[in-house]
Amino acid sequence: MTTVHRWRAFAILAVAFFMTIVDLTIVNVALPTIGRKLHFSETNLQWVITAYGLTFGGFLLLGGRAADLLGRRRILLVGLGVFTAASLACALATTDGFLIAMRGIQGLGAAIVLPAALSIVMNMFEEGAERNKALGIWGGIGAAGATFGLIAGGLLTRYVGWESIFFLNVPIGVAAMAVAPRIVPESRLDTARRRYDPFGALTVTGGLLLLVYSISQAPTVGWGSGRTIVSFVLVAVLLAAFIVIETRVEAPLMPLGIFRLKTLAGANAVGLLLGGSFFAFIFIGTLYMQQVLGYSALKTGLAWLATSITSVAFAGLSQLLVTRGSAKIVMAMGMTLIGGGILWSTQVPAHGQFWQNLAGPFFVVGIGTAFAFIPISIAALAGIAEHESGLGAGLLNTSQQLGGAIGVAIASTIAASRYKTLLHGGSASSVALTGGFQSALWVCAAVGLAAVPVTFLLIRRGELAKAVARSGALQPAFAVAD
Repeated sequence: MTTVHRWRAFAILAVAFFMTIVDLTIVNVALPTIGRKLHFSETNLQWVITAYGLTFGGFLLLGGRAADLLGRRRILLVGLGVFTAASLACALATTDGFLIAMRGIQGLGAAIVLPAALSIVMNMFEEGAERNKALGIWGGIGAAGATFGLIAGGLLTRYVGWESIFFLNVPIGVAAMAVAPRIVPESRLDTARRRYDPFGALTVTGGLLLLVYSISQAPTVGWGSGRTIVSFVLVAVLLAAFIVIETRVEAPLMPLGIFRLKTLAGANAVGLLLGGSFFAFIFIGTLYMQQVLGYSALKTGLAWLATSITSVAFAGLSQLLVTRGSAKIVMAMGMTLIGGGILWSTQVPAHGQFWQNLAGPFFVVGIGTAFAFIPISIAALAGIAEHESGLGAGLLNTSQQLGGAIGVAIASTIAASRYKTLLHGGSASSVALTGGFQSALWVCAAVGLAAVPVTFLLIRRGELAKAVARSGALQPAFAVAD
């Protein structure tokens, strides 16, 4: 395959990746509008975000395995078809339940697309300068996708309608499916036997989905109610079944032995906490700006640029510090800044202003994400063989996505519960809303800061230094975008 053809194929794959990343952020600024139009309850609104994150994270590993065994281009096309069809269904949704279901299917499509696309990139470019260039561009696309999602979500929601944020994917997805078979090469693993782990994927996704649902519903039905207790028991059974399955199947979805590598385990633990704090911060911050301060969707998207642009601006400094052997310290510093910035935001008042109350926390969190994502992604590959690097990247993506889904569910539950308490106590609606969001932000900050001791306990400096040398400290595909 010539160099020109490789880069043409890369462009198609980059478009597919870009779509999945945009959908991580484009919905956030439209949430209040969607909530009003489809009559969402406060506790159910978070499922528009959570349903996507859960299936995205839960099926990433299975999607990658299917791509390796069945053909990466073939699976890429399947994923694009699922994602595009689900996007169209989301745009046509008239009820909250249907939208949530279609967002889940959309996340499944993204989980099929992302590992297949990245696997093709890794196979098209030989190890060395050309592959490093491709991966560097891939990382930049991730950052651009997040920023584009925030702006596009605000513009489309204000001037066209919330449905347009989903319609946007349809022509892009159709065009990618039409062009990919002629440009993108096919590849798969050479193996006589094709072994899968569908039961592993189903049990872990089902268990985590039920966990998030139980957390979000517990304040309504009661933490000590029979329904809540039964739900948590079922969660334990499903997750235990997943562990048993992974120890017995020939080709496990997630080989548990890989967690013997302390640095890899630490990277995934920190990634889970990063997702749980940062995604929930975006979710709560968006609701505060629109429901309390009265920001439009467009103004909200522009406000979040303070975080996105700051993260991009400090990525170069983060890479420089990481390559000089300070990756562990940089990771801890990043999580401290994220947790500290969110902690600062707990002081937001009912009649706040952007520059006085939000700009500072947004800038601090932006710097924190630049310092956290890069060393975390490198640590996820520390100590594992090159042929398992896809598994390492898939595990970290899964940790971050599931952490975000659970974090959003917990934050939403706390905010709604505190809001009802304050409202029943006689507080004004705006004051009660602010109090609920403040309580949720305290928890988000605690989750982010909890990653600091985890970093020092589990990350091994020697293993991380080897991983830095091997990676060249490239910006990860999911930096900033997540």
